[in-house]
Amino acid sequence: MKPAFGASAEPREGCKGCSASVHVTDEQLERVLRKLALHQGSCVSDSQYETRLSNCAACPSLQYGTTCAHCGCFVQVRAKIAAKDCPHPSGSKWVRSPISRSSR
Repeated sequence: MKPAFGASAEPREGCKGCSASVHVTDEQLERVLRKLALHQGSCVSDSQYETRLSNCAACPSLQYGTTCAHCGCFVQVRAKIAAKDCPHPSGSKWVRSPISRSSR
């Protein structure tokens, strides 16, 4: 049986909520982002995506360079989805777009 996306036969580390490894490769993230690109209406613009990623990179809650400590998502994926918002407990760190809806 093939492991699920991000899953590894190695012991997990860090993530209490899932059995998959919290470490992903750039190739794995790119594969997911390519699939998202097929649904342009569901994605933010490239400039908004870069702004969101910059905000995540500056956030102390970013773990492993990929994972949000508040929701466990891969920020490179969440930041691309227009219907998603930053799940920071004190409020979103992302500038809201007119089509963005809060989804935590």
